[in-house]
Amino acid sequence: MRKRARVARTMRISQVSIACVNKAKSPLGPSLRELTAALQKCYDQYFLPVWGYPVKLYNRKPRPSDWQFIYFEDADAAGAEGYHDLTHSGQPVSKVFVRTSLDDNVPVSVTASHELFEMVLDPLANMWAQKNGRSSYAYEACDPVEEDTFMVDGLQMSNFVHPAWFEPFKHPKGTKFDHLGKLTKPFGMTEGGYVIIKRDGHVVEHFGSPAKRKRFAKEDRTGHRSEFRKPRGKHIKPRKKAKKGRRAR
Repeated sequence: MRKRARVARTMRISQVSIACVNKAKSPLGPSLRELTAALQKCYDQYFLPVWGYPVKLYNRKPRPSDWQFIYFEDADAAGAEGYHDLTHSGQPVSKVFVRTSLDDNVPVSVTASHELFEMVLDPLANMWAQKNGRSSYAYEACDPVEEDTFMVDGLQMSNFVHPAWFEPFKHPKGTKFDHLGKLTKPFGMTEGGYVIIKRDGHVVEHFGSPAKRKRFAKEDRTGHRSEFRKPRGKHIKPRKKAKKGRRAR
C-alpha cells in the first residue's frame, strides 16, 4: 500500500478503483478473493513500477465512479477470451470470459492479467504509437507477448511490454522491452504474440509465427478490443505469412 501511494504521489496520478465482479458459473481456478489479491500483487510489484498508473482492486458492488472488471461465463463474441468496453455511464470495463478461456486451455489468471494491464494502459483502445511516417502500432500492453507467462502466488500472469517497446529509436544496451526480457527491440513480438498496425490508413494484424496466425484465425473477433481500432465499416486484414528472416524471439 505504501509503495503504491508513494508512486502515485511521485507520478501525480490519482489511484483508480476497479470493482471485480464474478458472474461466471465455471470455477476461476482460485477463489475470486485469491485471484483479485494475486492480480493486485502482480500489478503492484511488476506493472506499476514500470508504467506508474496506480489501481486498487476490490470485490464489491461497483461504485458509479469506479471502473469495472467482470468475469462472465461465456463470450458474447464467439472465441474471444476477454476484451474492453465502456459501461452505460461511460466508465471503462474489462470482460473476462471464463469458460471460453478454459476451453482454449488459457488459465483465467492469464486472461485476467492481460485485460487488466491493457485496460489501465489504454482504457478506450484508441491510442497508437507512431513507428515512422507510415506506420503506427496499437497501444496494447500484452498482445505482442501474450502467450508468455510468469508466476505470482502460484498463478500464471501475462507477460507485458515496457514503454521502450513503443519507442522507435535506438536504446542503450540492456534496455528491457518486456517484463520477461524476451524481446530485443521496439515493436517486436514473441512467437505467440501479434500486433495491430495502422499503415497508410489501413489496419492490419501481424503475427509472431505462422502457428499463431492459424490459432488466431479460428477466433471470431466480433466485439473484441481490436474491433475498436478498425476504421468504421472496414475489416482488419491479417498478414498472410511472416516475412522471410523475421522470426520473432
